[in-house]
Amino acid sequence: MTGSVDELLACLDLEPLADDLFRGQSIQTGWFRVFGGQVLGQALVAASRTVEASRPAHSLHAYFILGGDPAAPIDYAVERIRDGRSFATRRVVAHQHGRAIFTLSASFHIEEDGAFHQAVMPDVPAPEALLDAPALAAAAGPAIPATMRAYLGRATPIELRPVEVERYLSRDPREPRFHVWMRARERLPDEPALHRAVLAYASDLMLLDATLIPHGKTVFDASIQSASLDHALWFHRSFRADEWLLYVHDSPSASGARGFARGSLFTRSGELVASVAQEGLIRPTGDGS
Repeated sequence: MTGSVDELLACLDLEPLADDLFRGQSIQTGWFRVFGGQVLGQALVAASRTVEASRPAHSLHAYFILGGDPAAPIDYAVERIRDGRSFATRRVVAHQHGRAIFTLSASFHIEEDGAFHQAVMPDVPAPEALLDAPALAAAAGPAIPATMRAYLGRATPIELRPVEVERYLSRDPREPRFHVWMRARERLPDEPALHRAVLAYASDLMLLDATLIPHGKTVFDASIQSASLDHALWFHRSFRADEWLLYVHDSPSASGARGFARGSLFTRSGELVASVAQEGLIRPTGDGS
């Protein structure tokens, strides 16, 4: 895996197979299943290609049904549910090896004026004051588990700068909340739909880990079987995914081997541009090795 932005852009550039049918290839990460954020981004691209550019996506709701095979292409079939005067609705089903592995519903809305309010961005250090994930992994060395060090140290098209470094160095239970600055490592084309797809990809990178912070664990622990189950994303305002965004994560609940996490994404100037919610599997395996 090169971890380049070019590789991500190639992944999101789907091949048209027929009317409303597209094919995507997977970024080769060495992992045994396809990264969920990749399927989110590709499905959003597929849906967006059937809607006029004047109607940007404002929300998506997705279910991860089966783990994807990174060695095989993924086909995305788009159903045009509705085209109204202001809104358009699409449903996407991703297939692989003859089975549905993922579904997404997305809504698109023309830009309109209206009431305005938003949450306030938390006061955290600027990204320039923080180490990026590979530098953090190198500086921590054996102080963090090898699986986590490998994840943080790998090359990715998304630059991550975690704020709460101490949570990687200690297994003490903490408040289920953390912050990460993120952006694409290189400038992206000036195409708003592409920036939304890149943000969809990045929104699944670390969110589920928030559910385990109060328990002194992470999704990298051998004692935890983790997987994204569903994912919702709302786009509130225009943004660039190649400029710094503060990703605020928190988890209000975990029960029944599932954890629920929320996310808010702010620009450096404090604009709330997107909100995220996800439920994931955090099943204890009993394997503490």
